[in-house]
Amino acid sequence: MSQFPACKHKKHKATGPRRDGLRWLASEPYRLFFFSGAVWSIIGVALWPLYYAQQIGFYPSFVHARIMIEAFGTAFVVGFLGTAGPRMATAPKLTPLELFWLFALHQACGISHLTLHLAWGDMFFIALLGSLLLCLVIRVVKFRKEAPPPQLLLALTGLICGITGASLLLSSATLIDPQHLRLANLLLYQGLLLPPVLGIGAFVFPRMLGGDFGDPKTAAQSRTKLMRAIVAAVLLVGSFVLEACGQIIPGYALRALVAAGYLLLEVRWKTSQSGSLTTGLLWALILGWLGLALAGFFYTQHVSVEHLLYIGGFGMLMLIVGSRVLFGHSGDLDGFFVKSKWVRFLIFLGVLAAITRATPAWVPSTTVSHHIYAALTWALLALFWLLWHRRRFVKRDEED
Repeated sequence: MSQFPACKHKKHKATGPRRDGLRWLASEPYRLFFFSGAVWSIIGVALWPLYYAQQIGFYPSFVHARIMIEAFGTAFVVGFLGTAGPRMATAPKLTPLELFWLFALHQACGISHLTLHLAWGDMFFIALLGSLLLCLVIRVVKFRKEAPPPQLLLALTGLICGITGASLLLSSATLIDPQHLRLANLLLYQGLLLPPVLGIGAFVFPRMLGGDFGDPKTAAQSRTKLMRAIVAAVLLVGSFVLEACGQIIPGYALRALVAAGYLLLEVRWKTSQSGSLTTGLLWALILGWLGLALAGFFYTQHVSVEHLLYIGGFGMLMLIVGSRVLFGHSGDLDGFFVKSKWVRFLIFLGVLAAITRATPAWVPSTTVSHHIYAALTWALLALFWLLWHRRRFVKRDEED
């Protein structure tokens, strides 16, 4: 049975997850990072109900945002790229030492933010992304047997955006300059995840629709895909600069057009095999795109509107793509395409959390209640997702 992503090495029989010990775990770091990221997302949203119940003495805005992006979102980026990146280039997998280093930085980042040491959290975050980038670049340059998919360029763009945004936020000069501050926030909160969603999505969404991975079949296709990835990366970064310079609607519009145009060109949106998670994928893409398209027109409330992107887009996509990885690597790929009331309920929770959190943009009187409702809804979704996949986090495909 094929798995995710397709491994081009010769396959051999395995006796179970303990056979290679830490080497096995290091070769599939998503098992640690996906689990940890989902837990951190529960911690991040729990700050709001705790604050309104007067159980914590600080307003959680910045801490919540950093945990959700740097501890939750980054965990899925690191878990995915740490697993798929070496395989895409048919290069050596991560070593146990590399896994320990990356995971320690990930935990240090989350704990620092939770304890209100934002600068330390950002520094650990920068070290985490820089270490991952170095691991991947060394493998691609020195060890690769085949060129990685061109779409990987967008994933690397996300890492660079995240590092740049967090680095800018460490500067006191950035904090007193509205343009630089807005650019730094855009690079961190949207630039970290949006390019990888497009690049990884162009590779994996076709498989999630029942087809093959979106890898190029010829040299000409590789060149075309590489050029599209370069153009998309440049335009996305350009949209952040436009918005930071005060061109708000053009910046958001460019971002929305690039996202839609790139995925429409790169992905064949015909489902040859579908299930409840496939439907969830489409819902996540629609909500995420609406978050990009509408925020510029409601800029005074853009933070609320953008939660259509953060929760409905990024959050749901990470759980859905994470599910695809978990099913594929546990030897139950067909399970991803199951039609299930349980899965539909999980998708409903994600959609409900996104819409609930965005509602205060149009009904400001609901801000407090909807902060609480959206937080509890997401916490339930993340908890149920962890329980649903609990066995798949430790189950190994016997053919891997």
